[in-house]
Amino acid sequence: MKTFNIQDAKTQLSKLIEQVVTEGEDIVIAKAGKPMVRLVAFREQGAPRVGGQYRGQIIERDGCWDSEESEFLDSASAELYEPDEPTETPMIMVAER
Repeated sequence: MKTFNIQDAKTQLSKLIEQVVTEGEDIVIAKAGKPMVRLVAFREQGAPRVGGQYRGQIIERDGCWDSEESEFLDSASAELYEPDEPTETPMIMVAER
């Protein structure tokens, strides 16, 4: 990735654009050595995604959604952990103006 300062980029903008389009390499434009923007080639978006490509190809086994067979059933219905000794809840202080 090549870097150019703003003044050089202004004077060579057409050349830089052609370079980005033909070589496919991004160019960074910097101010005082600090990267500010990146010049990249424009790419057309592809067609929007459409679902249903796997319709009829994925088969669920009988009872796959039954909660009785769920390996997470025990953890979902378990009681919440409560410590033996109460703990002090930290206080949040808000400064007023």
